[in-house]
Formats: sequence, structure tokens, C-alpha cells
Amino acid sequence: MLTKYSKKNRLTKVLIGVFFAILVFGIIYQREAYRLYKVVTLFEPDNIVENFQHMGDIFPYHLVNKGEQTRNFSVDITPIIKDFEFNNKTYQVKNLLEDTHTTGFLVIKDGVIVQEQYALGQTPQTLHISWSVNKSFVSALVGIALDEKLINNLMDPITLYVPELKGTGYDDIPIKHILQMSSGVSFDENYAEFFSDINRMGRVIALGNSINEFASSLKKSHESGEHLQYVSMDTQVLGMLLKSVTQKSPAQYLEDKIWQHIDADSNAKWLIDDQGMELAFGTLNLTLRDYARFGWLYANEGNWYGQQLIPKQWVTESTTANADYLKPKDGVSKHDFGYGYQWWLPNGNENDFLARGVYGQYIYVNPDKKVVIVKLSADPNWHSGDQKNVAVVKMFQAITRQLASSPPSKFNSQ
Repeated sequence: MLTKYSKKNRLTKVLIGVFFAILVFGIIYQREAYRLYKVVTLFEPDNIVENFQHMGDIFPYHLVNKGEQTRNFSVDITPIIKDFEFNNKTYQVKNLLEDTHTTGFLVIKDGVIVQEQYALGQTPQTLHISWSVNKSFVSALVGIALDEKLINNLMDPITLYVPELKGTGYDDIPIKHILQMSSGVSFDENYAEFFSDINRMGRVIALGNSINEFASSLKKSHESGEHLQYVSMDTQVLGMLLKSVTQKSPAQYLEDKIWQHIDADSNAKWLIDDQGMELAFGTLNLTLRDYARFGWLYANEGNWYGQQLIPKQWVTESTTANADYLKPKDGVSKHDFGYGYQWWLPNGNENDFLARGVYGQYIYVNPDKKVVIVKLSADPNWHSGDQKNVAVVKMFQAITRQLASSPPSKFNSQ
């Protein structure tokens, strides 16, 4: 029988062993240990702003090179609404922007910047992480690949193009259902739960493992095409699809098909894993104005001043709910939003749509009224403010209605 002293001595030896194991790991795997620490503390209130503005310092990336020319937005700063009503409550625009830890805010009407604000260290040159706003970029690339006949039909099973997904949760799932976040694959997207799939995924990447292998490890929980269940790995397998059919990295395809042609301010950074695969689910890093350029491209049905970069039909189809379970609901909760092909659809029958990323990233587009609004944020309270997050979109809609009667201006070079 162990005495009280021997038990204590044994525990001390175990703790010393664990300490030295951690120490050895940190010495041998310095890069992985640093990244693991950054991932575990990524969304901490004291770190979140700096992390979101410096993700390229934490992870490797592929550069997405801009074209030789830059077409500047004209600027005509115009007062916008001070407050608006939502769900029997009055919201002050200034307060809402501050409360949601906005780092960049930009409003375009008819191709002219009417509002542009920076805060919390963000500058016009800062590359800010997109998170799931990235998913709408991936959607655009899938539409281009379809138009180029690299994909035959959206109802084709993804395993026809990505055979390494055979035997996984994605086996025989139609590409269309994956675009619509309706794959039926089991995945816990709860950022607040340490052992959720999304947080486990972050640690897998930090330790140098393959994101594609992680996606391949997921299991099917129900039939595809039946209901909306947000699964970030759905977008990752779309990235695998793009790499397979184009024989290029998603970053290179984005550069060739879009980034070289939209007069971008800056080269973009797309984070990759240690195997060189883009983290397609949400890791583009762009300037505020370059997010706006992508929104402006969609506001003009994929056409950039005479050059059709994204098929017009795809822009329409990808921003439309084409099944009842994908249509917007009451609009009081962020879970009430409808869904297209990696684009969110708010309620209100305003023919608008948005890209939305965790912790408060948005590209809002109203093509009828030629309004684009971009909001970059580092809001550590994003998960606890469901109605507040819907209020942000209601603010976009209220601003758009206010600007709708403004005289049109021209987007021109300066």
C-alpha cells in the first residue's frame, strides 16, 4: 500500500515529467508551440485586434498579387443616419459601431465612398483577416470554374473531382449541397467550446497537420440537401475541388481570375497549412477598400467596367435561396438569415445579400441601390450578442434606404 508520502512523491515526479515534456516540445517545435499558443488565445479580448490585423505573422500564406494598375474610388463624404429602429429598440449608429469593436467601416454609393472610418489601429494599408467572408470569394471561384467547363454540373458528387474524399462524410455529396451548407456532415461550429470541431481544427493546423486530412476525417450525420447546417469544412472541400479541377492553388486562381483585374490597392494574403493548402474556409487578408472592391464587383453582377469576371448568371444564382429551407425567416436572430451559395440572405425583400465572418466581418451588397458596405471588426463579444449582430445588418439596410435617393456619382480614376 502506498503511503501518503509516496503518493505525493509520485505525483511530484509525474508533474515534473509533464513539465519537461512540455519544455522539450517547446524547444523542438518552437514554431508549432508559438502557433498553438496564438490559436488558443486568438480571440482573447487583449489579443484579438492585433491578431486579426497580423495573421500573416502567425501562419504561412500564399500571396495573391494585384494587377499593375489601381483604380481609386472617388470620395465624397456624406452624412449618414444617426440612429435606426429595430425590434422596438432605437440604435445609435456611432454607439453600435463602437460596441461591436469596429476596426474599419466603409460605405459606397454608386461607386463613390461616402463613409470611411478606421479605428483600433486599422489603417488603409492594414490587411485584416476575413474569416468566413472568405467563403463568398470561394463561391465566386467555383462559379468561374463551372463557366469554364472545369466542373460539369453542380449536382455532380464532389468525389467525382476529389476522389480522396471517397469513404468520408463527403462521399457522393453533390457540389450544390456543399455550396448551400447542406452537406449533412457532422461538425460543431461553436467557437466558445474548447473541444468543438472548429476549435479542434485550429489546433490541428497550428501543429502543422493537414487541413484536407482533417476535412476527410468528418462523418455524415444526415442526408444532404435537407436543411441548412453551417459547416466551415464544406468550404474547405470546395477549396479542394478548385485545386483539383484548375490544377492551381485557390490563391493563384483568385489572382488570375479576379485580383489581377479589379484594380486592387494591395496584394492579398491567403493563409495556408504546412502542406501548402489554402485554409479556404476563412483566411484571406485584405485592406478595407479591397473588400469593398469585391462587393462592388457583385453589385455590378460580376462585371468590372466592361470585363465580365464572374458569370452574371452565377452572381444571381449564388445570391438566391433556391429551396424553402434556405429562405430567410423572421430576421430577429442571426440564425434567421437565408443562404445561397456561400452568401447570406437577410430578410426584408430588398434583394440584398452579404458575406459574414465570425467576430464581425461583413460585405453587404444591395445591387438595386448600388450600395456596398464593409465592416471589419474584432468583437470578442460577438457570440453573446445575437440581436446586436442582426442590428448591424439592419443598420446596413437603413443606411442603404437613406442613400437610395442620393444623386448618382461616377467611379473614376484619380
